[in-house]
Amino acid sequence: MSNQEPVNTFSSRIVVLPEANIDTDQIIPARFLTTTTKAGLGKVAFNDWRYNADGSDKDFILNQIDAQEHQVLVAGNNLGCGSSREHAPWALMDYGFKAVISTEIADIFKSNSLKNGLLPVVVDKATYDKLLANPQQRVTINLESCELSLEDGTVFHFQVEEFARQCLLEGVDAMGWLIKRLPQIEQYEQSNGKAA
Repeated sequence: MSNQEPVNTFSSRIVVLPEANIDTDQIIPARFLTTTTKAGLGKVAFNDWRYNADGSDKDFILNQIDAQEHQVLVAGNNLGCGSSREHAPWALMDYGFKAVISTEIADIFKSNSLKNGLLPVVVDKATYDKLLANPQQRVTINLESCELSLEDGTVFHFQVEEFARQCLLEGVDAMGWLIKRLPQIEQYEQSNGKAA
């Protein structure tokens, strides 16, 4: 069972990476996939974009911001394409991101994100353009109402599959959701057993 921080309503500055087709190997290169733990993967998120071969910092946005102040990543179209790897959302979350926003998010990456506590938000082009036009803005995400609010007053209603939304709100994965309902499950089994 995986417990994570519940996602409900939070405000954060955005980080903009407008490149399209950011794949999972760019988010976390394959050579870092040998670990089975999430801890420490934030250090290698976007590793080849952040660091030179000698380990020194490149001139890259993630090396210049306070991760605690910038918890929402806005990326170009087709975010998370490429091979399936849970390490990609793990790395983004360990870095400090709570949500990713794009006009299109690859299905497998979206599914892996939802299962691991990272909220993928798909927006229309008009909302995306407003995010790009003000890359230092603060946004508010309300998962209860599925609303993304921008500084200019724009409110965009996004969609999240209902079971995944409930898990994010409760801060659990699918197994954790079941375990929380174990008393009701046991009661149902007992009543069905007696009825049989």
